This record gives sequence, C-alpha cells and structure tokens, in this order.
Amino acid sequence: MKVQEPQREEKGQVVMFRPRAPHARNDNTRQFDLRSSPVDDLSKYERGDDDNYRHRMVNNALAFVVLAFIVYCGVWLANTMAEMRKNQDCVLTGRTNCMPIPTPSDRR
Repeated sequence: MKVQEPQREEKGQVVMFRPRAPHARNDNTRQFDLRSSPVDDLSKYERGDDDNYRHRMVNNALAFVVLAFIVYCGVWLANTMAEMRKNQDCVLTGRTNCMPIPTPSDRR
C-alpha cells in the first residue's frame, strides 16, 4: 500500500483594488459646512412653559385606576381557574363530596 502524499491546495491570488479617481473635482467629494447640522432643529419638540400639572396628575390617577382594575381582574381570573382546576381534579379522581354545599342551619 502506497503512502499518499497530501494534496496541495491551490493558493489564491490577492488582487489589489485601487480607488478610482473622480472624473471631476467635486463628483465624489462634498464640502460639509461644520456650522450647519444635517438634522433639523429640535427646538420644535421642546415643551413650553404652559405645562398643566393638574391635568397631568388627573391623567396619571386615571391610568393608575385602570391598571389597578386590570390587575384585579387578572388575579380574580387566576384564582377562579385554580379553584375550577382543583374541583375538576377532585371529581376526575373519583372522590365524592368534592364541592361542599352550604346548607342553612335551622335551629328550633
């Protein structure tokens, strides 16, 4: 059995790219004015002195009430689902008397 010589990999050739020279003096070069910004002035987004603190606080209070209601509904829903799952598991295991029935006590 002959010993195989490792095959020689072809080495690539590096091609040097030179940047093209512009045809005219001002085709690819721009003269930027450092004093002017390419972004519009942001002063149009500034708030004025007419900030209505009372209106903002009322909106914050309403937002808090709405979020508190949503959280309350979520907790109620989770508790109801957990109770239903507990009762269903009890019934599916074959137990009896899973759901206590409240009866009025008649005292004579």
